[in-house]
Amino acid sequence: MIILITVIAYFGFLFFISRLTTRTSNNDTFYRGNRRSPWYMVAFGMVGASISGITFVSVPGMVLAGDMTYLQMCIGFIFGYFLVALVLLPVYYRLNLTTIYSYLRQRLGERAYKTGASFFLLSKTIGAAVRFYVVCFLLHTFVLSSLGVPFAITVIVMVVLIWLYTRKGGIKTLVWTDTFQTLCMFTALVLIIYHVISALDMTPLEAITAIQADSHSRIFEFNDWVSRQHFVKQFLSGIFVVLVMTGLDQDMMQKNLTCKTLKDAQKDMCTYGFAFVPVNLLFLSLGVLLMFLAHQQGIALPEKSDDLLAMFAATGALGNAVVVLFTIGVVAASFSSADSAMTALTTSFCVDVIGKEHDEKLRKRVHLAVAVVFVVFILAFRIINSTSVIDAIYILCGYTYGPLLGLFAYGLLTKRRASDKYVPYVCVVSPVLCFTLDMVAQRFWDYHFGYELLMINGLITFSGLWISAYTKHNINR
Repeated sequence: MIILITVIAYFGFLFFISRLTTRTSNNDTFYRGNRRSPWYMVAFGMVGASISGITFVSVPGMVLAGDMTYLQMCIGFIFGYFLVALVLLPVYYRLNLTTIYSYLRQRLGERAYKTGASFFLLSKTIGAAVRFYVVCFLLHTFVLSSLGVPFAITVIVMVVLIWLYTRKGGIKTLVWTDTFQTLCMFTALVLIIYHVISALDMTPLEAITAIQADSHSRIFEFNDWVSRQHFVKQFLSGIFVVLVMTGLDQDMMQKNLTCKTLKDAQKDMCTYGFAFVPVNLLFLSLGVLLMFLAHQQGIALPEKSDDLLAMFAATGALGNAVVVLFTIGVVAASFSSADSAMTALTTSFCVDVIGKEHDEKLRKRVHLAVAVVFVVFILAFRIINSTSVIDAIYILCGYTYGPLLGLFAYGLLTKRRASDKYVPYVCVVSPVLCFTLDMVAQRFWDYHFGYELLMINGLITFSGLWISAYTKHNINR
């Protein structure tokens, strides 16, 4: 009942914000927020939107197997955000784009444009479904299953609530709800850490000292080149993950494009880019503290790293206050990702696929259809999920976002025209080749590709576009 009341109260406040921001609304409000968003509000809200419920649940448990080496990737994030701010944002603002994939039509052709938008729609639907699955699973497991409510009903109700508070204001509403949700998430994280420290009978200074002295506080890995935690792999992957999952993602960029000017958008991007190292350091430090607590109380550590925080926070082991805080944190992080994903998917489908940016009735119908598709994908992931949630997202995105990386890299780094009719084939073949390469590496060298798969996928797509353009040139000649 505590969790249920917390979620209801939380939704009530989101609807209150939605009401305030949608007194007047149209398609420009829904798609671009009328280009009037304060950059500092966007920056603060983007931290929560980028983190998601996956981070809240999974990152503390990463210390079980990988210590704090995830911070190497977070360092790469900083450089990735600067590249997005200095390279991609000027292009988007100069062309006054509603969706970033419109750039591909101007630079490479109609089929490249449709292919890029299609890969985004697939990637975002999968990624957002995985993220939102976390909060639906937790709410169902710890509350609604005991009341006999089926998991499917839990998902449907949660998605309908998101649809209700985003259907009018769209991205304008999300800029403000993200700010509220980020504030809730940070407050919950800090207070959970405080309760864990208290349960350990430590002072904050003693806790910091104990974390520093523990072997799991190791951040850098320079020795084992085969390891997925090696610094070079993590650092470069961090850069490319940001370039693709933020700079080439309509969901993330749509909020940044609501800023008044390019300069404001760049300040927004660079500011929240620096936040990821300290924020994830807090999550990982919480993981180490939970390991201390498990040892102190004689509790066996969970087999799945994703269960470390939930084992203490969601079960009431640290008291009802932590149950409420954990619920608020996961819900805030999850909803800030899910609501913006539904808005971005609606925007891209209306503008990129159908080509009717100004049809308000169509936009409302598509928004409802996206909510339905969202439910279907979440239920599908419920059936097939068998890996660590955060790894599943990056594995999927490595395959589906790679062609986007190759398309934009080709457009920005070369002046050559692509053979537009071959672009869809290149973008489909590239992930297949990556999957085959991964299988061969595991079979003959016992090596499994990790986050670096994204870079390889993008490189194969880039090479395919280059070869197709060369072939077209020779045929024409």
